[in-house]
Amino acid sequence: MQAMIDLRSDTVTRPTAAMRAAMAAAEVGDDVYREDPTVRALEERVAELTGKEAALFVPSGTMGNQIALLCHTQRGDEVIAGEGAHCAFYESGAAPAWSGVQFVFAGRGGLFKAADVEDAIKPPQYYLPRTRLVAIENTHNRAGGRVFPQEDVLAIASVARAHGLALHLDGARLWNAAVATGLRPAELAAPFDTVSVCFSKGLGAPVGSALCGSADVVRAALRFRKMLGGGMRQAGVLAAAALYALAHHQGRIAEDHEAARAIARAMRAAAPSAAGTPATIDEPETNILYIETPGIPAERLVEAARRRGVLVGATGRSAVRAVTHLDLAPEQVAPAASALAEALAEVLAQPRDRGAEGARA
Repeated sequence: MQAMIDLRSDTVTRPTAAMRAAMAAAEVGDDVYREDPTVRALEERVAELTGKEAALFVPSGTMGNQIALLCHTQRGDEVIAGEGAHCAFYESGAAPAWSGVQFVFAGRGGLFKAADVEDAIKPPQYYLPRTRLVAIENTHNRAGGRVFPQEDVLAIASVARAHGLALHLDGARLWNAAVATGLRPAELAAPFDTVSVCFSKGLGAPVGSALCGSADVVRAALRFRKMLGGGMRQAGVLAAAALYALAHHQGRIAEDHEAARAIARAMRAAAPSAAGTPATIDEPETNILYIETPGIPAERLVEAARRRGVLVGATGRSAVRAVTHLDLAPEQVAPAASALAEALAEVLAQPRDRGAEGARA
């Protein structure tokens, strides 16, 4: 039986043989005592890459984001973020549960401008929530892996500083943004007080993220990590995978971006095959491709693709996401593109379902 091509996420990758060897050979210690040399080496390396003073290894991007919120806010504060921000949308309601904050969403489609931040900031009245933090996601998952323009980041940072607000960068896929823009991760992260980065998205490591910032922030983060259950013992076996990924997998991310564009081209060619039934296939900026079929339930496309050997995920009533990654071999790109194009043509030929109007937020 032919293996499925899994494009549900870039988190489905498996460690390479060389990565497994690095994990097996890792020197370890008890990281709760801060005695794991491989974890410390990873933290030093990722702090250097992001241009920050220090970094803390955490089990997940969710934990990294939530620790950042705990570091920057107090209960009752308000956080400005883009529509569909991961820290508000995909983290099980952790922000109001743990930090006691609420979100106000700026702009449309995940990205926003400095003027949107100005409009969202609450006046300093005791009966209003206190605006305390601006959170930016780069690349933005629900926006289709879009890169947050750096000129907008700099303008937003200027407004935030003028109002005494902190800035956090959810850089789970910052590596993709760096490849797409040609800017170093440190340049992209420079305007922010904290940045979270992920090693299991794009880079292909099995586990782990890091929260980077000043030494003082990271000291506070260490306590919050323990409170949230993120203190790991001989975690060097995991840190070794991340170190290997940073050393060997950053340079190939451009291949994922090109694969996403190739799949988009094939699907766009298939879209006109059903007259009068529109489909929107986003032009990928990075490794995430969104397909929207208004009036057609997303699960129809997911099932049609599955029958052709490709796994994709529904992210809305009529929105489907495909993500390219390390485990998508070059020789699989054309078959995946062909299968998805055929699946799209099939569902576009079916009657529309008015109940499926609407797509991702």
